[in-house]
Amino acid sequence: MKPLETKRFIDIRSNLINKAKGEVLEIGCGTGINFSFYKDVTVTAIEPNPVLRKTSYERASEAKTPIHVIEGNAEQLSFSDHSFDTVVGTLVLCTIPNPVKAIREISRVCKPTGTILLFEHVRHENAILGKLQDLLSPVWKRACDGCHLNRDTIHLLKEEEIEIIEINKHLGDIFVTIEARKKQK
Repeated sequence: MKPLETKRFIDIRSNLINKAKGEVLEIGCGTGINFSFYKDVTVTAIEPNPVLRKTSYERASEAKTPIHVIEGNAEQLSFSDHSFDTVVGTLVLCTIPNPVKAIREISRVCKPTGTILLFEHVRHENAILGKLQDLLSPVWKRACDGCHLNRDTIHLLKEEEIEIIEINKHLGDIFVTIEARKKQK
């Protein structure tokens, strides 16, 4: 992923993270690759993998904004309802074993007026490319820490009453950035 990160993803991540406001929760922060993009916010970042979390501690200490990294799992967040103004996830929902549970937890901890910002790869709308993702996904999951190439994240969000405000497609429509919020009742 390094060539994609340095040539394409850096701008995608920066543009998405610049939309974050207030108290931010980043789910699955990995190595903390997003930390340098945060400005004028306070970030709580969760990561279940201890190896990745170790690198994220180092990046958090170098960030220009306060970032508190803790062990955590998006399927069972330890925060009160409506705790965060913004919830961020980048290339993470594809690896979570139960994405529906994670989306429900994200919705629960996000304030009613809050924003959900996601950068994900998704199942392609083209039938042939989507089928190719379906075929490759079992092998890819084993090789890439549980990553599902064919996860239909947009559909999952809509099913869980998440209102999509904006979607931008990238790199042949395989990657998307999503700005969303809880549907107002």
